[in-house]
Amino acid sequence: MVKLYDKGVYLLNGTEIAEDMQEVRAKTGKEVSQAEAAKETMAYRILADHNTSGDMERLQIKFDKLTSHDITFVGIIQTARASGLEKFPIPYVLTNCHNSLCAVGGTINEDDHMFGLTCAKKYGGVYVPPHQAVIHQYAREMLAGGGKMILGSDSHTRYGALGTMAMGEGGPELVKQLLNKTYDIKMPGVVAVYLDGEPIKGVGPQDVALAIIGATFGNGYVNNKVMEFVGPGVEKLSADFRIGIDVMTTETTCLSSIWKTDETIREFYEIHGREEDYKELKPGDTAYYDGMVYVNLSDIRPMIAMPFHPSNVYTIDEVNANLGDVLHDVEEKAKVSLDGAVDYTLQDKIVDGRLYVEQGIIAGCAGGGFENICAAADIIRGRYIGADEFTFSVYPASTPIYMELVKNGAAADLMQAGTIVKTAFCGPCFGAGDTPANNAFSIRHSTRNFPNREGSKLQSGQIASVALMDARSIAATAANKGFLTPATDIDAEYKGRKYYFDRKIYANRVFDSKGEADPSVEIKFGPNIKDWPKMAALPENLLLKVVSEIHDPVTTTDELIPSGETSSYRSNPLGLAEFALSRKDPAYVGRAKEVQKAQKAIEAGQCPLEVLEELKPVMVKIHETYPEVGSGNLGIGSTIFAVKPGDGSAREQAASCQKVLGGWANIANEYATKRYRSNLINWGMLPFITEEGHESLSFRNGDYIFVPDIRKAVEEKCSEIRAYAVGAGNDWKEIHLKTGDMTDAEREIILKGCLINYYRG
Repeated sequence: MVKLYDKGVYLLNGTEIAEDMQEVRAKTGKEVSQAEAAKETMAYRILADHNTSGDMERLQIKFDKLTSHDITFVGIIQTARASGLEKFPIPYVLTNCHNSLCAVGGTINEDDHMFGLTCAKKYGGVYVPPHQAVIHQYAREMLAGGGKMILGSDSHTRYGALGTMAMGEGGPELVKQLLNKTYDIKMPGVVAVYLDGEPIKGVGPQDVALAIIGATFGNGYVNNKVMEFVGPGVEKLSADFRIGIDVMTTETTCLSSIWKTDETIREFYEIHGREEDYKELKPGDTAYYDGMVYVNLSDIRPMIAMPFHPSNVYTIDEVNANLGDVLHDVEEKAKVSLDGAVDYTLQDKIVDGRLYVEQGIIAGCAGGGFENICAAADIIRGRYIGADEFTFSVYPASTPIYMELVKNGAAADLMQAGTIVKTAFCGPCFGAGDTPANNAFSIRHSTRNFPNREGSKLQSGQIASVALMDARSIAATAANKGFLTPATDIDAEYKGRKYYFDRKIYANRVFDSKGEADPSVEIKFGPNIKDWPKMAALPENLLLKVVSEIHDPVTTTDELIPSGETSSYRSNPLGLAEFALSRKDPAYVGRAKEVQKAQKAIEAGQCPLEVLEELKPVMVKIHETYPEVGSGNLGIGSTIFAVKPGDGSAREQAASCQKVLGGWANIANEYATKRYRSNLINWGMLPFITEEGHESLSFRNGDYIFVPDIRKAVEEKCSEIRAYAVGAGNDWKEIHLKTGDMTDAEREIILKGCLINYYRG
């Protein structure tokens, strides 16, 4: 199905693959340097158009538009306000598709929305009310444009199928854009995704996406690179099909995506009344790529990503044929993710030799598209889901899609079969809606299936599982009353309904300032909306206590700060921080706050040893080698170790929650994504790397790490940092840490203590 090239390749005329320059010469009769051919990618051209540095190796990007949802926009705007925001300089869309729906939250959910509406009025933005559209569908319908760039504070900010290079980053990167600053990054690698063939009946975009994720995630083939979709297979796909593949590219850990465009995409813009935003995109005659993912669409079969990661992929046929073995394999892998917190089994899902699931959901930016839901309706028409445990819910991605499903009868077909059709909401994707029962198994056309992402709580002894599938196979499973079924096993007649977009829905309900700010508007602050606490500058010397040690192969942002009901406190930095690592390491918050007492004492002009007794022998040991370290030149905080942290969401709370609890650094073998590392830096945290194997570290949870002259090291751009681990019995071990490549601005942010301090001067 999927083949990865082990080196760079050339693409000739957008269709023909050449593996080296000799082959290029033989086929074209031309000599083109690799460097010049690399400029012929679509990605390079778009980045060049948006780069302000004059240096294509060190990019300083200014985006055309910004977008955020209600988990992130309060914190972003509060940070920007604290940094001097007066007006949104470019279009900024605030959507409200992540309603927490937390029963204990009182008014705080809607308070955040009113904050967003008044800020859109005051600073000149766009406000999309709850249930109108999920963030990415609104962006597709109203914001995307050929050759444009969009930055969003959600990791699945991907509009490449429409000719828009979009990136999902943490909130501080949007703050920079709001303050007329730039997004600074090295020129990323560009990997071609060559689509060939044509999908067979019953195969959908999620099937293709999961096949690509399965082939690329584990080996990091496209990590922090741009995926460029080319090849003759592209034109065989509808716009919705391309969008469905594109949105899932985040799960490969790529930086962004871009697709060649054609008349199909022109028609998409025409349908949405924005034909002027279409632009034809294609690579140059001879384009060089740093790698290639070859996908034969004809070979793709219905796929399933088993718990607990989108890369844990199988064909559904493979699962059904080897059910016991596959489930056992999943259970063994789960032991790593769940740390033995609960008893976990899937063997009880085998009923009469078949896999029975309790829940099916089609939702959000990945599953809630028009064609996905129409296909599901076609499959289940005339059938029913049954009256047992299995439930089936569908969330159209926007009200315009919902209305068209009502008009064309698809909604009626679904509802008659026992499906619950709901409004545009991201809840099932982040643990705030349709949480399954304990021990239940859910199949979803959504973006992620990390542990607890569905809303269960390990700390309360609850566990549920999610597998990712395409809407078509979910509907086929629903038609078989919960028994896992690939859509290729159902003889359905796909009507191929045409989509009609009614622009009036948004015109009548969405607040659009048209870029005009009204400074007279007073922002509405609910009682849970709090300012960021003050953060100290980086001290001359740093003493860190390791307060969490995580040895999982990958640590997701959902483990660093859980989603779901915790999002009720999304606008309260200290309130949200109480949930940091709560499902992975429940003791973390208490340990971090205990160490933070010492730093607070320092800032209050008191002796830290008076509030944290355990520091006394540690300081005695430090003074043996560094007698000058002490009052006025020492900062004390916490750090965590994780093998590879940062996979998953772009929300910066995974870093900021550590910071407000006194975190000064992370230590890792590597960082899963660029966006998580950037979040650490923007919140003034050192992104340390250790080359020590995670099973033979020189330090352990509870040890202290002394980093002398850290401020000088950052100022002098030292790539390697000498430090000392002070362990049990006051053992003293020299260790070496690296910070990796950082821009001058990033170093200054760390020196100042955070992005807010950096802009305050």
